[in-house]
Amino acid sequence: MENKEHYKKLFSSSNWEYETLKAADEITSKIGREKFKLSTYPNQIEIVTSEQMLDAYSLIGLPTSYPYWKFGKDFVVNQNNYSKGRQALSYEMVINSNPCISYNMENNSTTMMVLVIAHACQGHNAFFKNNYMFKDWTSADSIIDYMVFARDYVLRCEEDFSHGEVEAVLDACHALMNHGVDKYKKPQKLSATRERNRLKRLADVKRQNYNELWRTLPVDLIPQKKEDEEHAKFPIEPEENILYFIEKNAPTLPIWKRELIRIVRKVAQYFYPQGMTKVMNEGFATFMHYHIINEMFEQGYIDDGFMLEFIHSHSSVVFQPEFNSPYFSGINPYALGFNIFMDIKRICQDPTEEDRKWFPNLIGKNWLDEVHYAMENFRDDSFVLQYLSPKVIRDMRLFLIADFEEEEEYEISAIHNERGYRKIREALSDQYKRAFYVPDIQVDKVDLHTTSKLHLVHQIVDDKRLDPREAQSTLEHVRYLWEFPVELTSKNKLGINEEVYQCD
Repeated sequence: MENKEHYKKLFSSSNWEYETLKAADEITSKIGREKFKLSTYPNQIEIVTSEQMLDAYSLIGLPTSYPYWKFGKDFVVNQNNYSKGRQALSYEMVINSNPCISYNMENNSTTMMVLVIAHACQGHNAFFKNNYMFKDWTSADSIIDYMVFARDYVLRCEEDFSHGEVEAVLDACHALMNHGVDKYKKPQKLSATRERNRLKRLADVKRQNYNELWRTLPVDLIPQKKEDEEHAKFPIEPEENILYFIEKNAPTLPIWKRELIRIVRKVAQYFYPQGMTKVMNEGFATFMHYHIINEMFEQGYIDDGFMLEFIHSHSSVVFQPEFNSPYFSGINPYALGFNIFMDIKRICQDPTEEDRKWFPNLIGKNWLDEVHYAMENFRDDSFVLQYLSPKVIRDMRLFLIADFEEEEEYEISAIHNERGYRKIREALSDQYKRAFYVPDIQVDKVDLHTTSKLHLVHQIVDDKRLDPREAQSTLEHVRYLWEFPVELTSKNKLGINEEVYQCD
């Protein structure tokens, strides 16, 4: 039988020990699994110093990555800000891998250690394993091995082709990372072994197919494409993944550069779901640490002193600063996500007449099943559109402001009435769509048999136009990788060209 007084004493100590961490992991895992039906990857808990956490920041949590100057720059910038008191460090950082790796700061108190283990090792871990975005678009089992392969390949390229050339390719690829993602087509699962075998096959095919005799043939004897092929549009359908298109179709790009493009776009694809589920991921992790810690208290694992510190820390996490506060930086994703998940539970258990009208499918349902369903099957924009209730809108005092360029004053375009609730929900959902912060730019066609010019098309959404300087800079990076002229046309919703950018 468990000695809960022993655990209570262990968790109430001001200083944690490794026995504390082991006990916290075991108890939170047991409660998460048995009480809240959480299915997680095995946990790997790393205790890190502030410098190691800064290093994790620079690599976005990955324990290893390929060498690139920006990682070092980010480390120095964050280190300077931290040492001068301009920046605080997270209590934890967790990555989507199997096992799930979480980094915990060594100077966390015992209470904070238990809290972040419940938050990261149960909440985030379960989200990574079960949300459809991560299941379909990432490879938690192989990301670490793949990053080792990527690091080794980049180092080998630096030895063979010079550090400067490799850096120039990576610069262009990183500038285009947001346009190196498949948003609708599910990518193949990562595998370092498969990548090595593929590279070997590419080298063998090139060696076997190369024949100097082709260079000696007169031009009119070289096999020509059929007439209909020469005039066919390429690509047949627009391609959203610009890095993928360049990797596969750039006319003269050497294999090693194609492989660098491939590495960067695979990393971009790995982080794609995280950008689409920030509110849900943090909200669910906060929701779970709140319930797991309270359950630990109910079962007698922790005392009142622990709970007082926990409540203070939890309140800070879900605090939403006022719009005129110096600490305001937009809507706190922890607060919004937590409030919506808590509201799903409330509607299932204790609905009002308003809830019955807005969420009839939740009434009388098992709240835990509904929370899991929401966690597993939505991303931020659809989650807000489906579950943001009038009560949460009122509690967070959300309303909609219209800013018309020709008007001197703002207009309040949605208030707390039925029509206003729907407009606020739709507007907030739109802010979490990828198109809100990443322009929709696609490959339209290539002049295959004349100039090899690459034509890109930008669709103007909600009157959001491209910044001319940024558009031209982006085009230069595409031109560097494609190695032939590039043109970008910005079209409105009627299909009319509004801006054209060139890079010859």
